[in-house]
Amino acid sequence: MKHIFIINPMAGKGKVLSIIRPEIKEICTHHAIDWEIHVNTCAYESIDFIKERAAKEPDEQFRFYACGGDGTVYEVANGVYGVPNAEFAVIPLGSGNDFVRLFGGKEVFLDLTNVINGTAIPIDVIDCGGGRIAVNQCSMGFDAETNIKQIKYKKYPIFTGETAYVAALIDRFVTRMGEHFQLEIDDVPYDNGGKPFLLCAIANSRWYGGGFMVAPRAIPDDGYLDVVAITMLGNKFSMMPIATNMRTGKHLDYPGTDYIRCKKLRIIATRDSAVNIDGEVDNTQEAVFQIREKAIRFVLPVGHTYDTVRAKWEADEIVTK
Repeated sequence: MKHIFIINPMAGKGKVLSIIRPEIKEICTHHAIDWEIHVNTCAYESIDFIKERAAKEPDEQFRFYACGGDGTVYEVANGVYGVPNAEFAVIPLGSGNDFVRLFGGKEVFLDLTNVINGTAIPIDVIDCGGGRIAVNQCSMGFDAETNIKQIKYKKYPIFTGETAYVAALIDRFVTRMGEHFQLEIDDVPYDNGGKPFLLCAIANSRWYGGGFMVAPRAIPDDGYLDVVAITMLGNKFSMMPIATNMRTGKHLDYPGTDYIRCKKLRIIATRDSAVNIDGEVDNTQEAVFQIREKAIRFVLPVGHTYDTVRAKWEADEIVTK
């Protein structure tokens, strides 16, 4: 197996490249593995690099490591998607690192030896159309609009991933809340009485935005999307507690919240609206999200806690059925 480390030179505000490169060399040499380093030159460049690199040696197995934040995870996951001889791993060097939270957290993944000796499992992905996939979460509404603002705030040295998201939340609260969407759940219209939505999140895992647990029941290999649709039942001031409660998943108790498991979700907006795909933001009036089961292989490091998480999830599923 060839181990190729995809490094985002801007991760950690540009401070990690000089640290991670010699560490990779030292540990890979110690373990006598076949390794390479690829430093991204621009956004999304690594997607094509991964597909082309794996295609050059179709009989070889590749493990591509996303060395950066959730944006790098997005690129590497999209790179290995549809490539049968490739799997992906994560070295979380960004400010958010939401995707790895479910599997044991940042510290477990920062130990390169743990990840190199890890084992890949098949997980689901969210097909977002246009050849794009997400492994973590997508969304439209208040949180997607907030994500645009978060990108701006993260450029300032005083903000981390979490504090940038909080600043962005406040910004969006002051400016605009509430979007009119039409939803179709597995091709069946969803009726919320014509009221505006605060947000609609489509989840494969649980956290986003630097630690907000929007989908506390999501598991990334169950074959379903976890959709959280929150309808605005009052003014913006009555919505304020929801953002706070999203840190612990308690927002599901809000009367306007529906938690839906499905295979496909279609959203039609009345105007161009922000759509978040694993932290990458675009504008659209219509989006379709579909689950693709066991579509990608993800490396669980030594010391991961996913077995415990999944066992608890299975026990909870039995209780709720």
